[in-house]
Amino acid sequence: MGAFLRKKPVFLATLLLCFCLPVYSQAVLTLDDAVKRAVEYNLNLQKYQIDLAASGYSERNLWSEIFPTINASASASYASPLFSGEGFVFNENLMEYRTSVGINLGLNAGIPYASRSIRLAHQANILRYEDAENQLSILVTKRFYSLVAEKNNLLLLEEIQNLAQGQFNRSNVSFSRGLVGELSVTQSRLAMENARYNLSAAKIAYENNMTEFFAMLGMTYNADAALSGEVVIIKIEADAEALINDYLHLRPDIVRSKQEIERQKAVHMQTAMQSRAPNLNLSFNWNSSSFDPFADRFSGTATLSIPVDPWIPGTVRHQAISRASSSLEKAKLDLKMAEDSAKMQIRSLSALLRNSWDSILIARLSLTAAQRSYQLTEQGFNRGTVELLTLQDARNNLANARQRLMQTELSYFNMILDLSAALNIDWNNLIQTYGVGSE
Repeated sequence: MGAFLRKKPVFLATLLLCFCLPVYSQAVLTLDDAVKRAVEYNLNLQKYQIDLAASGYSERNLWSEIFPTINASASASYASPLFSGEGFVFNENLMEYRTSVGINLGLNAGIPYASRSIRLAHQANILRYEDAENQLSILVTKRFYSLVAEKNNLLLLEEIQNLAQGQFNRSNVSFSRGLVGELSVTQSRLAMENARYNLSAAKIAYENNMTEFFAMLGMTYNADAALSGEVVIIKIEADAEALINDYLHLRPDIVRSKQEIERQKAVHMQTAMQSRAPNLNLSFNWNSSSFDPFADRFSGTATLSIPVDPWIPGTVRHQAISRASSSLEKAKLDLKMAEDSAKMQIRSLSALLRNSWDSILIARLSLTAAQRSYQLTEQGFNRGTVELLTLQDARNNLANARQRLMQTELSYFNMILDLSAALNIDWNNLIQTYGVGSE
């Protein structure tokens, strides 16, 4: 009972999650549906949308950079002798009310650069959102086809269990006829139980992974739901240097780095102009008083200030200009680092794809050999020339060969997804452009 009480918050949270998330009622979920639902539900993308809306609002209202400051004020005052004359008295005629409106407009040469910095910040948020959406799409695609592979593995394990069950049944019949010994029956039963356990464990893992996947989509997993898709392996032949030349400039991190350089240039010019260029300040005020309601006062002031200290090395505003210049140089270095890292990543993934295709060919050949070996071993066992343990080893080798091929093909497909993400192109376009078919 104590253990249940300790786990009660977790149990209640899980129960609440199940009630809050809508249940996916359709029988089949396609990859496009999964990606769409993940994009709609993802909380990080919702945060990016908030940032995007805020920067878009600023970008649409650039006029606010030159909008004047407007202040309106009202005051009431009372004046009366305190110790002289008749002392303090209250007289409504001694109450004075004042109202005033002031407009202050400051103009400097840094305003155009401030507007450009706002535009670039909004463009950076757009790119950040698109990149996050693309990365989420790649992640969903990986998990989707990983679950498809798990489902295929379940079918394989079911087949292995059926083979083991059939072998156990045949061993029982042979034992009843005195053709095999008790040890053979025991070994057959052990093989059948191991196959059953492996299938049961794989089913539990598959159900858990499906539950997590549907939760990522904002849905509650229904046991009747299934994924519609198939991992189709196409050999990719692409020259790394050609890919770098054609697609490097499209990478989000490269584009962001270039935008950051432009933004830092704008910030540097904005800081320099605001600090060193002359500033024009226009001020207008209107005042009225209850003592003389027919005599208000309007005043205007124009002030041109020429800063001096920003030109003197070591001053606070001179240091601000130097820091802006340093940030610009760092942004240029960041671009160079991003380009070097991207080139290395593209070259590495291209090389891995070439080597991994050889692994697929080897895995396919191994599966063919394992299938033929099992067929011959089973024939020998039925004729009584092969022992049961040898047959079981052949069956296990066949299962391992199939699983190895599935994992190798899935790994190769994930590399295709990684390369498409590194080039910032759709993985289907990558396959269509550089795919040369299977061998």
